[in-house]
Amino acid sequence: MDETGLKSLLEHLPVSWWEADRELRVIDSGGGAFDDTGTAQRFLDTVRQELSGPPAAGLSHWQAHFDGRLFDVNWRLGAPRQGRSRGLAVELGTGPAATRRYDAFADLAPAAAFIRDAGGRHLWANHAYAHLYGTTPEHVIGKHVEDVDAPADAARVLALDKDVLTRGKPVRHTLAYHRPDGSSGQAAGHRFPVQEGNQTCVAGIYIDISDYTRALHQRREAEESLCALRDHSGLPCALISAGGRIQQASAAAAELLQIRLSDLVGRRADTVLASAPELPGLRRGWHDLIARRSRRIQTSALLVDAHGRQRRARLHLTTVGRSAARATSVWAVVTHQGIAHESHPALTASQERILSLLAAGRSNAEIATSLHLSRQTVDYHLSRLRDLLDAPNRCALVARAYVLGILAPQTWPPRPATAGPPRKAT
Repeated sequence: MDETGLKSLLEHLPVSWWEADRELRVIDSGGGAFDDTGTAQRFLDTVRQELSGPPAAGLSHWQAHFDGRLFDVNWRLGAPRQGRSRGLAVELGTGPAATRRYDAFADLAPAAAFIRDAGGRHLWANHAYAHLYGTTPEHVIGKHVEDVDAPADAARVLALDKDVLTRGKPVRHTLAYHRPDGSSGQAAGHRFPVQEGNQTCVAGIYIDISDYTRALHQRREAEESLCALRDHSGLPCALISAGGRIQQASAAAAELLQIRLSDLVGRRADTVLASAPELPGLRRGWHDLIARRSRRIQTSALLVDAHGRQRRARLHLTTVGRSAARATSVWAVVTHQGIAHESHPALTASQERILSLLAAGRSNAEIATSLHLSRQTVDYHLSRLRDLLDAPNRCALVARAYVLGILAPQTWPPRPATAGPPRKAT
């Protein structure tokens, strides 16, 4: 620790340090014993007066009284080095002013604190400790543990006190207690031996962690409920980090992608996406989500499983972590999916439009007129589409177009899944 750090530490302790010149005028001082340099100078003058008699040669350590307070002084007398001398005084705390100062501090501290004798009688307790029992320190001090705690709690408390006295050193633990209204609480802290007069007692400092523990329990229950809902919904879903890595996934998602769940978690999400016309729009939508320009989007994507088979899916993406400037993660849920198929050449815009009109019940002639194509061109496209999608006739061609996700489900008139607005955002 450097000198600056040491000075900062001493500011919180009942000590006083000073640096004085040859005339014993304070040049610099600090510590938590005095509030200002003027008081430190008065203390130094008082120490000089107490030593006005002939001190022992080289005297550097003695006790001094100042304003009703007792200090242990370390200050080498004699010729100062380089014209300056340094000293340190530690308050012993027996004076009434020091007692009032530090008793008041402990009494109003937010941590619950107490002192008990070996028999379990409270010698002292602060307001925070009494508050745990819904009362004031005056109603705790002087009472036995069994007068304050329930019988079961009192037996455990006395056993802990005995353990501390036997060990003779501090013990850290977490304990449960019961409030006067019957509700339970939890506290964490230290219990340690202290000397009060001629007897060894037990002291303790604790922080009530009931609310913290309750919040952790509620969070754990919420996470378990979410996992149960995720796994039993049957929906393929995954929690994806802002960096694009899969953090959590449902068993249905692993089954959809034909990959073990343990291998899916930790994988980059873009490795399960095949190249498709809507992929650039999906990436733009993702950046909008992370930047909080959108809170949720609906879009489509072409998924590829571990065997290289593809299927088109409808995705709902929703951000997680509203308090941050950027979304921390995104839930991706597959709401509709086509059948898995071997990859085939991407359909042209004309072919997708022909499939849409065919699904709407148009004849070849009507399709040709609507698209300003010749009848022969439409016949060629339909023949080519039957080969690409392995469909023997027009009805099968439409059905295959829907189950493969080429045509958007739940829309009328029929349209390609990749046509129109690529996503819906909110």
